[in-house]
Amino acid sequence: METEFIYSERSNKQQKFDKRLIEHIVQLVEQGVPRRDLIQQYGMASCTLIDWIHRYSSKVSKYKSYTQAEKRSVVRAIESGMSVKQAQIAFNISYPSVIRRWLKEFKEENAELSVSKPIEVAKKTADTSEDLELKALKKALEEANLKIRALDTMIDIAEEQLKIDIRKKSGARQSSK
Repeated sequence: METEFIYSERSNKQQKFDKRLIEHIVQLVEQGVPRRDLIQQYGMASCTLIDWIHRYSSKVSKYKSYTQAEKRSVVRAIESGMSVKQAQIAFNISYPSVIRRWLKEFKEENAELSVSKPIEVAKKTADTSEDLELKALKKALEEANLKIRALDTMIDIAEEQLKIDIRKKSGARQSSK
């Protein structure tokens, strides 16, 4: 025996729904009445019904919300070689379209970051001619030291392989020619 539900009718589409009617419709959804039938019967938008279900439903929502950190970890996993299907299974995500949407969002976010100009922290003073000259001399000194080490290495290898003394010994007499 079903009791009749009493609520105030809407006079136009801009008027809000009665709270008792909203709660009744949400209960009908929870009992398994097709949403499409309720939308047609009560003349509401589907997004309105979805909003009511999220707000007034006594059951836990079927949709899981993910934090930014969770989304980023899924995107990183895919970028490191995991397929969308594998990520869907590994991270227990209902639909692969959710993952694809995250990939698109983070790709757009990264594109924005790379296009934006970096903030200039502090401008360095222009190098004076003395600073430039000092840098050039230091570089030349480093190159000369490397060349000396290379030549010493070549002489050591030649003395070892050919069994001859190439370097002049200190205190050796000069030839009389």
